[in-house]
Amino acid sequence: MAVSALTTNLREYGLILALIAIMVFFQFTTNGTLFKPVNLSNLVQQNSFIIVMALGMLLVIVSGHIDLSVGSVAGFIGALAAMMMVIWPLGPFSNPLLVSIICLIVGGAIGAAQGYWIAYHRIPSFIVTLAGMLIFRGICQALLGGGSSVGPLPDGFKALSSGFIPDVIGPLTLIPPTVNAAGKTIMGSGLTLHMTTIVLGLIAVLAYAYFGVRTRRKRERHGYEAEPFALFVVKTLVGSALALFLVYQFASYRGLPVVLLVMGVLISLFVFVTKRMTIGRRIYAMGGNSKAAQLSGINTERLTLMVFINMGVLSALGGLIIAVLSNGLILAGVSDIWQYIIKG
Repeated sequence: MAVSALTTNLREYGLILALIAIMVFFQFTTNGTLFKPVNLSNLVQQNSFIIVMALGMLLVIVSGHIDLSVGSVAGFIGALAAMMMVIWPLGPFSNPLLVSIICLIVGGAIGAAQGYWIAYHRIPSFIVTLAGMLIFRGICQALLGGGSSVGPLPDGFKALSSGFIPDVIGPLTLIPPTVNAAGKTIMGSGLTLHMTTIVLGLIAVLAYAYFGVRTRRKRERHGYEAEPFALFVVKTLVGSALALFLVYQFASYRGLPVVLLVMGVLISLFVFVTKRMTIGRRIYAMGGNSKAAQLSGINTERLTLMVFINMGVLSALGGLIIAVLSNGLILAGVSDIWQYIIKG
């Protein structure tokens, strides 16, 4: 029993262990560059759009479908946002917040249009989204005149991907810089921590440990098999230590990137939906056996439509992040990234 449980848990956490090993390897081969605060912030900001769209793709894949158009939709939405804020004379409608809301609605409408044909007309998702990929790549190229740059984008819009959360608590200086009589720093730059980041990180770690303990106790109370206690303790301690290390690194630079906070909220929401809500269970059931799900009373058509609307909204959010990262230079070829990911 113990060997079986250990094998199951090693299989579950194998990818995480492999990722940790890879990160440690590159930390040594880059002479400590990988885990530097500025590099960690750049990695999060530059790859955030992939995580955001992968959350939507998770539900699409689990439900038994595929979406090839996410890259093209993201490129189109990014181009649309840049054009609305910089090129087109829209007056008050060029406000970054309003443009972002409009683009998310457009993304949801695109997802609804594709989901309608897939759910209610039984056209394979591969065919529908392949057509969407070609259509929105072409529209993106038409908007940008073949890939020209549009910018600069407003500073308020840039905060979505390249901004950091404000330190509402106030900084804490652990090591003050050494200053000479002329007021010039002669040794180091000191060590100042972003305390809002520290507090948010501690709250997140405590929440992680609390929900882990509660879930384990609930499984034991209902007679379900739980992972070995020693493994649970090690997993919780290692996860908390890694989280605190990353929090410290971010706090010693400029704080948590805004987009990391957005990703954290989205990941928490999707974990809750898939594990705690009926709709999440129904999506899993539909992906396992659509016909059986229908016979059990699940409205698979509506559920499929909702999954693709969700994918459209998250593709739009990814497109807004891409627009910020490229400062208005949106390439229709961004969908190539997703083609490679889908093909493995």
